Amino acid sequence: MSNLGNLADNHEIDAYEQALRGMLDGQIDADRFMATRLQMGIYGQRQEGVNMVRIKIPGGHLTVVQLAAIANVLERYSQHDEAHITTRQDIQLHYVPLQDTPEVMRELAKSGLTTREACGNTIRNITACPLAGVCSREHTNIREHLNATVTHFLRKPLNQLMPRKFKISFSGCESDCAQGMIHDLGVVAVRHEDGRFGFKILAGGGLGHKPHEAIVVESFVEEKDLFLVIEAVLTVHNKYSDRVKRAKSRIKFLVDRFGEAGFIEKYQEELARIKVALKDQPFYQGKWVAGRTDTPIPGQGAPRKPIEQKQSGLHVLPISVRLGQLTVAQLRGLKELLDRYDLPEIRTTQDQNLLLTHVPQSRLTEIVQALTELGLGLPQAGDDVVACPGTSTCRLGITSSPTVGGKLSGGKHDLRIRVSGCHNGCAQPEAGDIGIYGEGKRMHGKLVPHYQMYFGGNGMAAGGLAFKGPSVPSARIEAAIERVENAFDTDHSEAESFFNWTRRKGKEYFSQLLVDLMEVQPEDMHSVIRDHGFNNDFKVLQLGGGECAGAKQVQIGTAFFDAANERNYRDALKFQRKFEESLKCAEAITYLIGQGLTQLVGGHQHETLDGLAGELLNVLPTRPALAKSLTSFAQYFAVPASELTDQQLSDWYAQIDEWTNQVADVCMEFDRQLDLYGSLPQSRQGTDRTKQASQQPASVV
Repeated sequence: MSNLGNLADNHEIDAYEQALRGMLDGQIDADRFMATRLQMGIYGQRQEGVNMVRIKIPGGHLTVVQLAAIANVLERYSQHDEAHITTRQDIQLHYVPLQDTPEVMRELAKSGLTTREACGNTIRNITACPLAGVCSREHTNIREHLNATVTHFLRKPLNQLMPRKFKISFSGCESDCAQGMIHDLGVVAVRHEDGRFGFKILAGGGLGHKPHEAIVVESFVEEKDLFLVIEAVLTVHNKYSDRVKRAKSRIKFLVDRFGEAGFIEKYQEELARIKVALKDQPFYQGKWVAGRTDTPIPGQGAPRKPIEQKQSGLHVLPISVRLGQLTVAQLRGLKELLDRYDLPEIRTTQDQNLLLTHVPQSRLTEIVQALTELGLGLPQAGDDVVACPGTSTCRLGITSSPTVGGKLSGGKHDLRIRVSGCHNGCAQPEAGDIGIYGEGKRMHGKLVPHYQMYFGGNGMAAGGLAFKGPSVPSARIEAAIERVENAFDTDHSEAESFFNWTRRKGKEYFSQLLVDLMEVQPEDMHSVIRDHGFNNDFKVLQLGGGECAGAKQVQIGTAFFDAANERNYRDALKFQRKFEESLKCAEAITYLIGQGLTQLVGGHQHETLDGLAGELLNVLPTRPALAKSLTSFAQYFAVPASELTDQQLSDWYAQIDEWTNQVADVCMEFDRQLDLYGSLPQSRQGTDRTKQASQQPASVV
């Protein structure tokens, strides 16, 4: 079994605390510090002085010890009594004073939990089928491949300063319950027609601004190539996605920019190079089976009732959590329940619920009773409602999504309702049966809160994104949803799903169905001018934007982390005695860092290393050795491949690594808020991290 172990790093928590103190003392700009705290999973709220702490829960799996740790930090450090399960299977704590965040991280780290890369332009928490390891349909326990992927890519230089965040899902069979269609990258375990097992790879999916269904970039890849394929897609994103226009920086826009064929061509170019450089990359080898096809497809999120596991005599027991909110008492009660019945873990799901596994048949009734005493229980028809925090805490929130979400129901047909407080789609409205997101519309000279509606979404295989319907005043959204549910109840055939019914009826049908709810006369304004839960007229607060993308990128940081990735390839190729290819990586390193330094100190770009050397000499005359080294390196790269030797490359690479460290020192002297240590050659990182923590704090770029 692939074991995640402790994902936390106390040294980086120490460095974070040093940076925090520097910001509080005025030595580090708050905007610069934003990048540091986002990389460590600390997100700003609408409320000043307190923050959201996002805890990464890979695949949604939580041990008893980790559950207790979350309860402890919620009780001790949050000014709010509820933890929030997200659609990415994270757990978020709100109202945490900024000065307490280092201690929160340390308490979580003791149980193996980390907040690292839960925010910012990184790989976010990787989601998975909630029934991994227990579903009779699965080909392999996809949790093990997910764990190996988390370990491989966490803190990897390639994904520290990407143009934008990157979301990955893992599914254990072709049903794709983890909804690869709506992710930047989806990994789906499949059985090839010739009987072999491997993965289908989807890329370029996403919700929010301009929803996009993922495309298939690989219909089948072998297990040994999984990391290489993921790295190739990440590299395409890192290399080509827009670093200037935040609204167009997700990888889905590259599919539009290049076209499907062009995107796949870029991906294949990167994969070919990575396969050469990392051909000996270790990989996780799972246990594979055909999987059953005669059992119901569970669907995304927790099952709606207890189901049998593939392990004889054991059951999965779903727990309905209202809008994903758990109190300290409920967290502690769940921890005690796990201890009492010797259950191995509890899982978070994409629908903000929980589930227990390995529950004996004989214990089901008493465990359900114990859950009832905690104010929890089995899912009930209509309670499949997901909501993001909206204006309760989020800086981007437009409407109070949790308030209205608490008033909604999926009705007797148990439709999936998804409620987002803005168009960014954290509640996945485009993947729900009925999805809505908050917006403001000006009517008769005043701003009126509205919900944009979506119908018929399903992010699984054979599904599709919901289509856009009308926008309805917030005050009437309950009536609108109830009307749609009633129409479905009376009009659909017995075997017809809501997904199929919406496509049979078509977009225009819903516009006509809800036309009277959309229209607002001047005399009706008093009834629609307020959002749910508010006593004042609706307004959209200007809070300076959200922090999802992190602070403005500093080019030199991107250059150093990209160079660190090239250094990995350089050394791997040299080990394989592919000297010519290895030297090309070394040339890329020097060009990236040389170009970054030149721009940092006010110079201009150049196409050649000699040109860069001359420019650097002009703009940084006090450090002529750095420019001279570039000239020497250019001579190395001109040596014919037939004349290269292993020892020769070792000597050159040692010089390049030392030069890299010297440039990093210059950069961090020039801007004392830079932190480039994580991108430097391994021999330098550990000692300098310790030194940094004891001296003036620095901020991650």
